[in-house]
Amino acid sequence: MGLAASLIVNPSAGNGRAARVLPQAQAALTKHGVDFHVERTDDLDHARELAAAAAHAGEVAVALSGDGLIGAIAGVLADAEGVLGVLPGGRGNDFARALGIPFEIDAACRALAEGRERPIDLGEVDGRPFIGIASAGFDSEANRVANQTRLVKGNLVYAYGALRALAGWRPARFTLELDGRPPASFTGYSFAAANSPAYGGGMFLAPDARLDDGQLDMVCTGSGPRGRFLLNLPRVFSGRHVESPSVRIERARQVRVSSDRPFTMYADGDPIGELPVTVRARERALKVIAPP
Repeated sequence: MGLAASLIVNPSAGNGRAARVLPQAQAALTKHGVDFHVERTDDLDHARELAAAAAHAGEVAVALSGDGLIGAIAGVLADAEGVLGVLPGGRGNDFARALGIPFEIDAACRALAEGRERPIDLGEVDGRPFIGIASAGFDSEANRVANQTRLVKGNLVYAYGALRALAGWRPARFTLELDGRPPASFTGYSFAAANSPAYGGGMFLAPDARLDDGQLDMVCTGSGPRGRFLLNLPRVFSGRHVESPSVRIERARQVRVSSDRPFTMYADGDPIGELPVTVRARERALKVIAPP
């Protein structure tokens, strides 16, 4: 018997990419023997309701969208002991990248049909779930710019946001409490708690982060000349930026992070909280269909 799925689609995701590839996805799912029905939504609360209904019906909740919608329904599925499926339909598709899901739709549908359930960790910011990387500081401004721009399309929108944010940036002071240890502070650009290695369309901010190790990789980017930061920025796409002396990574299950001025924390491309916040990993809380 084939997979039974509720295909949850955000038609506007990826500047309309999800809507464009939906007919191809429907044809491919049929070809690969997946029994599915399509549920369209532009609203994250509605998407959560659809995911809960899928879990209740014993169906896999398959998101054809970007990481934002995936992160939104992941918490519902974890709580309902449901199963998540992913078809890349956004701009960055970093969660699909981390799971090894092909970006080509027919191949992604085949991976869904032939895949196996895999338990992975779920991140939370003050109880709000995310699946990728939660970050604040310089990243807050870069995400804001990227989300607002219509000038740049595709993966480059995140790099564009970073370049625009750099022009007006001034260092901030962050204070971290890792797993209840005494508070430690640093001054610099940003702090990130990574459940997954990549964000921003293939930027490997935490190249050694794993989805199922029960911990978050805490990436602290400290102060340094803007020129050095700018030169190091392209190295994020290969993960080699961590070789810089200004980048420090620690692992912990939970962190309390605050800053010397207000910042919005972003996760999976969307705002998720205002500092100070507590970020934690829920070990193997979510079941996802991953390629065999």
